[in-house]
Amino acid sequence: MGSTINKTSYNLADYNSERTSFSWENVERELEAVKGKVKNNIAHLAVDRHSGGDLKDTIAFRFIQKDRSFQDYSYSRLKEETSRFANVLTNLGIQKGETVFSLAGRIPALYITVLGTLKTTAVFCPLFSVFGPEPVFQRLHKGDAKILVTTSALYERTVKQLEERLPSLRYIILSDLEEHRSEKVLSWSLLMKEASSDFKIPPTSSEDPALLHFTSGTTGMPKGALHVHKAVLTHYITGKYVLDFHPGDLFWCTADPGWVTGTSYGIIAPLVNGVTSIIDQEEFDAMRWYSILEEQKINIWYTAPTAIRRLIRMEIKPGKKFNLRALRVILSVGEPLSAEAVLWGERSFGIPILDNWWQTETGGIMIANYPSLEVRPGSMGKPLPGVEAALAEVTENGLKLIEEPGKEGHLVLQKGFPSLFRGYLNEEERYNKCFSGDWYLTGDLAKKDADGYFWFIGRADDIIKTSGHMVGPFEVESTLMRHPAIAEAAVIGKPETSIGELVKAFIVLKPGNQENEEMKLEITGFARKHLGPAVAPKEIEFTESIPKTRSGKILRRLLKARELGLPEGDTSTLEQN
Repeated sequence: MGSTINKTSYNLADYNSERTSFSWENVERELEAVKGKVKNNIAHLAVDRHSGGDLKDTIAFRFIQKDRSFQDYSYSRLKEETSRFANVLTNLGIQKGETVFSLAGRIPALYITVLGTLKTTAVFCPLFSVFGPEPVFQRLHKGDAKILVTTSALYERTVKQLEERLPSLRYIILSDLEEHRSEKVLSWSLLMKEASSDFKIPPTSSEDPALLHFTSGTTGMPKGALHVHKAVLTHYITGKYVLDFHPGDLFWCTADPGWVTGTSYGIIAPLVNGVTSIIDQEEFDAMRWYSILEEQKINIWYTAPTAIRRLIRMEIKPGKKFNLRALRVILSVGEPLSAEAVLWGERSFGIPILDNWWQTETGGIMIANYPSLEVRPGSMGKPLPGVEAALAEVTENGLKLIEEPGKEGHLVLQKGFPSLFRGYLNEEERYNKCFSGDWYLTGDLAKKDADGYFWFIGRADDIIKTSGHMVGPFEVESTLMRHPAIAEAAVIGKPETSIGELVKAFIVLKPGNQENEEMKLEITGFARKHLGPAVAPKEIEFTESIPKTRSGKILRRLLKARELGLPEGDTSTLEQN
């Protein structure tokens, strides 16, 4: 296995030309996704259409276990297993549009569940395996779960106590149970053994619901964003243009399927493009990760800022200790990467880390740095062909697009790309507020330079108003990260009567540096020199860790809530340090 493609043979050879000629109809034709036919189905496009052709013996998934042994699933085997599970669901009475949930780590049963569910035209929703009982209950209840696939350990620890509160949950399937425990708690292996490996996917509309992803709310219940089968067009073309998939590639997305990247790019995009995905069942370990990159000869690596920051802190020189010549593309998503992190990739691997931007609501990558384009460290990159991104002034009367380069505004996306979410589950009013005419309001602030590169400023509700200035936290954090003693930084606005808000920075130091007043003064001086006194932090607090989601987003609102003694809101996706 392994791709031998020349680094200059990019799928997106001419960005400007492709943007001019691009149409989603052409992508649909490329995938043979005929309207109203079974070919609209994500699972058909990801698995079944490959299983009878040249790719039938190609490895679709390689699961690496703790002891470094691995289990391979070819495309033909994956078709059989996902068809078995589709029959399991059908035999259990699951109907079109009903919801199947998973609560598991990166085990084969989880991936088979996703694709088997999609074959039946039921809706799939993943849960983080680290969730406690209450976050699990909230999502199962709000999503009206009919079936949950999990493990015996997670059932005993989390799910068992919730059964009486979830009367609509018909069955719980345990992946490691040999015999059925009761009429409701069933054995995966027994159900699969009794099910046929032949399954005829029913006619699937491009607008049929397919995926439900919960995104953390600032307060109260999380939001459930609903995506349709047509979203696969975005998964396919971003895999082709942004991740630059080529035949024979080995791809590793470190994201857990419990969040949207782990589903869109850990499962669907590589399969639709017919490449091999490497899946490590263990959690982050720097030396293990580097050795997997080496041993598996990974060509494309998609990871999160959290992991990159950890690797930077460890000061390992991977390019010298490991043979990583097969690696030609590294990407990151979750929280914007500082320019220093992008350049660290170039120093460490010989290639920059390509940052990209999207949201749970967009279902796939919207703005990206591409292997074929100039990388501007610290930028979000340029919009995907077929995606119209703009900056706007947003008022109660609508929005006004901003044409002037360098001017900050609300980042908006024009409707029309296939992976845009179709609703927040049972929250129509909240969904409608996300739009102004033909534009989706992302809630992010950005600016655009004269060459069309977008630059992230921050979440609109994270912006700090200090002494008449509008300060984006990411700008301050990126500058602080250039200080040689700083491993991580997060910035919030703290109320201050005389200036509105003062900028407060939470700092994690690299090993070997002292948390003392002398270091605070040094950092303050550094920040004032590079940012100016109005923008530089006026308060600095050293901390051992910064709260982040498992997808890498700094939870600034959680830092602010703790600072001010306010309710913390939804913390169910908080990374476990």
